[in-house]
Amino acid sequence: MKRLMDVYDEMISNGSLEDDLCQRKIVDQLDNINRKVSDLKKKSIFFKKVPDINGAYIWGGVGCGKSMLMDLFVENLPIPNRRVHFHAFMQEIHNSLHKARSSGVKDPLALVANEVTKNFKVLAFDEMQIKDITDAMIVGRLFTLLLDGGVIIITTSNRAPSDLYKNGLNRELFVPFIDLISDRLNILNLESKIDYRKSKLRGARVYFSPLNANSKNKLDKLWLDLSSNEVQDFHLMVNKRKIKFPFYSNGVARFTFFELCGENRGPADFLAIVDNLRVLIVENIPQLGKSNFNEAKRFITLIDTVYEAGIVFICSAASQPEHLYLDGEGVFEFERTVSRLNEMQSESWGKSLNLTD
Repeated sequence: MKRLMDVYDEMISNGSLEDDLCQRKIVDQLDNINRKVSDLKKKSIFFKKVPDINGAYIWGGVGCGKSMLMDLFVENLPIPNRRVHFHAFMQEIHNSLHKARSSGVKDPLALVANEVTKNFKVLAFDEMQIKDITDAMIVGRLFTLLLDGGVIIITTSNRAPSDLYKNGLNRELFVPFIDLISDRLNILNLESKIDYRKSKLRGARVYFSPLNANSKNKLDKLWLDLSSNEVQDFHLMVNKRKIKFPFYSNGVARFTFFELCGENRGPADFLAIVDNLRVLIVENIPQLGKSNFNEAKRFITLIDTVYEAGIVFICSAASQPEHLYLDGEGVFEFERTVSRLNEMQSESWGKSLNLTD
């Protein structure tokens, strides 16, 4: 099996990566974990709890390559593993807990955690952040059960462990989880100041019209640059309804206009979607007016949500913003949307973006 550093060097040689000393330090640490995992597999004892390889917590600024390095680690593992967005994983845990409680089991969380440990020996979580008190109240014991069950955990985050759930409700009850991470995971700070995701968008157009082959090709290229053409399974549960992301990769999502605005979605749906993204790509925005008034209203709400969140918005549309909505009772309201669409194309907007890695 190749060393991760050898794979990293190959990616630099073929031009898919830029050499980064800070990234190399993280790769070296992940190589140590990978080697220990491989040794355990050879000895057929990797199902046992091994405290010194509980995993790693990789944190650092946006766009510096944390997710890429975690993926590099996961793709070269010799044992069963799962790579999943942290938010999606916690939603699954809550759904499983609901079922377990309904069955009357004595310790629902232990049952759910046991099912996870039976199926996976490595869990890789992208973008760990705790915003919900329901997550905060169970994540400490959940991770204890997983780690005690022999699961190796690799996670990325934009925050240092001490800043997780900062200013959250009843945070004092969450502090033991921070101690758990600090004690049992290798804390790796990726200190690179380079935002590779921003550099890919620097100077790039983000609004394409009219709807033709050229616009589609430009949108496809941006998606390829931002996602490396790697699609991850991702969905959200909002008010007991599932929102499936057709294309998602490390904080970048791609929808068609009708996938977002053609269905009966409200502000809560758009808030949940945008809250989990740093880049939203929407293609095939049609001419708006009387014939699709409901879809147009949802689009106005979507743009308001995107604008307030300050994320990147990339799209293809039937015409430029000023000519997108010319007929119907929503014309006056759409003037604000026109202004925001234009502002989100400006260089000054790009300088304030907070893109994830």
